[in-house]
Amino acid sequence: MINVCEILGTEYPIIQGAMARIAECNLAAAVSNGGGLGIIASGGESADWLRDQIAKVREMTDKPFGVNIMLLADNVEELIDVVCEEKVPVVTTGAGNPGKYIAKMKEAGIKVVPVVANLALATRVERAGADAVVAEGTEAGGHIGETTTMALVPQMVDALDIPVIAAGGIADGRGIAAAYMLGAQGVQVGTRFLVANECIVAQGYKDAIIKAKDSSTVATGRSTGHPVRIIKNKLARKILSLEKQNAPEEEINQLCTGTLAAAVRDGDSDNGNIMSGQIAGLVKKEQPAAEIIEEMFKEVEEIYEDRNRICRAGRTV
Repeated sequence: MINVCEILGTEYPIIQGAMARIAECNLAAAVSNGGGLGIIASGGESADWLRDQIAKVREMTDKPFGVNIMLLADNVEELIDVVCEEKVPVVTTGAGNPGKYIAKMKEAGIKVVPVVANLALATRVERAGADAVVAEGTEAGGHIGETTTMALVPQMVDALDIPVIAAGGIADGRGIAAAYMLGAQGVQVGTRFLVANECIVAQGYKDAIIKAKDSSTVATGRSTGHPVRIIKNKLARKILSLEKQNAPEEEINQLCTGTLAAAVRDGDSDNGNIMSGQIAGLVKKEQPAAEIIEEMFKEVEEIYEDRNRICRAGRTV
């Protein structure tokens, strides 16, 4: 089986999570320059915007990068055309089955890595020609599935012949080491990169992540069938209240309209939609993206050295 770094063309087996309205050229280039795979998130954006972002990333780095495509987007066909015409090195996908687009992207020389939350979809995308999958557990921020990373990853590893990349609840070397032990060949990290110096979110958004505790997130939208994990605040409480009242989906969607922009651009920590994973409680400082990557993988090495010492000591007893 080809390893993840060979597929991605990266120094480290890490993908930056695709965060709509957040993951643009500055963060993507910084992650790629740091040895990971930076991702431009095209969700909610136009084909022209995406083409411009790709050009900007190429001005800022000569390393591989990727684009995430949300398959529920109204303009998904246009976005697929752009990544194929621009011969983007890697495409990750979310919110659906990319099967009908995989052959076209692979013909353009693109590595295709769908983000999936269940084994049924993982097996379908493998049959369709995916190069690897990101197994995203419910601990992740933003749109989520139901199964935890701990349970999801080993089941996918056992069932698939392509590499599995773990996502959800990973923000340091311990999380990466745990993912390896579950059989994953790499990781996708989103929440920690929210506080990267190069991330464009407003300071209020970053502060909300840094101040978060273990219980600071909640999954909203379960009543609509589209659960989203966000930081608990006034907006979250309003959404959950409407859900308890069995409010129609349209009313909940109306309440949420514009709230992501309020969080990203304005840093509104009360009424903004601050998407975050459960691991936010471990994120305590802002750093350059490259430093985040280096620090995490240095921690992995230290963990392995420490465990090896323990094992050697145990054998001599």
